[in-house]
Amino acid sequence: MTKKPIMTPEACRPGGPYAHAVRAGDFVFLSGATPHRPDGTLVDGGFATQAKVTFDHLAAIAASADASLDQAVRVGVYLLDLGNFAGMNELFPQYFGEGQVARTTLQADLPGFEIEVDAVLYSPLSGSGG
Repeated sequence: MTKKPIMTPEACRPGGPYAHAVRAGDFVFLSGATPHRPDGTLVDGGFATQAKVTFDHLAAIAASADASLDQAVRVGVYLLDLGNFAGMNELFPQYFGEGQVARTTLQADLPGFEIEVDAVLYSPLSGSGG
């Protein structure tokens, strides 16, 4: 099995020496996406706006790996304020479906933004041994 790093210009560059995602065989591991524009600036707006942008970035990263968020098997959600849990739950099914993934949601000391999301996708490449 080989590992293939995935990068896309549709999301903010990672904040360190890592890729947006890594494909390893039939799995795609998505690094944490945040509500930052590709140029690195933070998206203005409240939690709902930041959450939508974050999920959109995660979807773009998945697409760059020839996958989609409906293939998610595990999602990690990190919230600055757990008071936004209900708002995140309203948006979440639009990207991941109802009850289709394992998920952990944690409060996190995020540096100046409201949400970060990572995921693991099961995305077999047809006709490929990985």
